[in-house]
Amino acid sequence: MRKHFLPYVVCLAIGLFAVGAIAQSKGNLEIEKPWARATPPGAAVGGGYMTVRNKGVAGDRLVGVTSPASARVEMHEMAMDKDVMRMREIKGVDVPAKGAVEFKPGGFHLMFIELKAPLKQGEKVPVTLRFEKSGEVKADFAIEAAGAGSAHSAKHGAMKH
Repeated sequence: MRKHFLPYVVCLAIGLFAVGAIAQSKGNLEIEKPWARATPPGAAVGGGYMTVRNKGVAGDRLVGVTSPASARVEMHEMAMDKDVMRMREIKGVDVPAKGAVEFKPGGFHLMFIELKAPLKQGEKVPVTLRFEKSGEVKADFAIEAAGAGSAHSAKHGAMKH
């Protein structure tokens, strides 16, 4: 009789794994694969990444981010300026209707400013994203290795803030 339960257990495990790929959703917004880089002891800042998917027919705008892991969280954008990668704080990011915005190394990203403790690989950091229309969406950012996603950074050289 136990072998009859195996397919149900496998389906449940697959379902839970699939749900893990989306940290949180609210209305038409889905926060996919939220992660942050591990930081060394004493680091004051850390980086966070995700994809924000909007399945709705109206656009929305990410206007604020908070986390108990740091004094504040800023949204930043990186872009090449001649041969130098520059980073600047931005006040919001539009998420188009039926579209997505990717926060990744070398592009849009979150900066955890004045970390209260190091971000440790294998742990999670709670984040609250505030949207103009959809309100607050909570997501847990998985902490990955310090060098995760750094191929772009190595390829494009120096960065200025």
